[in-house]
Amino acid sequence: MTPLPFWQLLAGLIGLLVAGHILAWWLWRAIAFSGPRLGRGITGLARRRRLLHAIQQRLPRTSAFVARRLAVDRFSGLPLTLMTALAVYLVFLGGGLLEDLFEGEELTQFDQQVNVALNVLRDPTFLHLVGAITALANLETLIAITIVATGFLWADRRSQYIPGLLLTVIGSQTLTYIGKYAIDRDRPDFLTFASASTPSFPSGHATGAIAVYGFIIYAIARDLPGVWRRFEVGYWGCALIALIAASRAILSVHFASDIAAGLLVGGFWLLSGFALTEYLNERRRERGLLAG
Repeated sequence: MTPLPFWQLLAGLIGLLVAGHILAWWLWRAIAFSGPRLGRGITGLARRRRLLHAIQQRLPRTSAFVARRLAVDRFSGLPLTLMTALAVYLVFLGGGLLEDLFEGEELTQFDQQVNVALNVLRDPTFLHLVGAITALANLETLIAITIVATGFLWADRRSQYIPGLLLTVIGSQTLTYIGKYAIDRDRPDFLTFASASTPSFPSGHATGAIAVYGFIIYAIARDLPGVWRRFEVGYWGCALIALIAASRAILSVHFASDIAAGLLVGGFWLLSGFALTEYLNERRRERGLLAG
């Protein structure tokens, strides 16, 4: 399959980013403005339902636990419940991906077909751009960015973010490299200038990108005033993560399932880092109230 010219690929990439920006902004507004009302509605509905009222009379401890899990006025309520549910869902997705990898040929065939189809993007000039993008998630780069981010958080007196960042980075990288050598999957044929020496599954670049850049996006956007500013940081940060992940397949150093697994691993540890940071923030606010 002959690659498309560089200018067509670049125009397509820009168009994709612009279209994604428009769609993401629409979804962001829908979530930002309807999410809190939905959460309050769920909590209020739970309090008003007759069935739950009967449970409250017969099982006071259970009903109190459920009420705490649905509370919207603190992180340990509904936010933590939803975050935990999402983390469990990621674990199940990862388990299903491993099962498909070990028990069937469909996933392998799919990966091969995707790798061949990506030849249309392998224009030599475009590959140099892709190589620059993928370098943003090299292990050495991620270590340097983590160190710099830790320094900025400390200097900005937000040291409560540092344990979450370190948990995300160390946990995701540790699990990734354990998985690489435990599964020991061969990489695809190297069809471009890029190569790699470690096993293929999961993608360390995808894991590192979502773990490191995802946490930095969160740390920057969390306390920004205004929905628009938070959206811009979130969208372009997520676009960078997506481009890094896609670059690994375009360069033919990873299969699509390797990248998906890396994003799942990184996403799980990113949620863990969020949870730890929000817990520490909540504890800090409580100490501030007690001191006041």
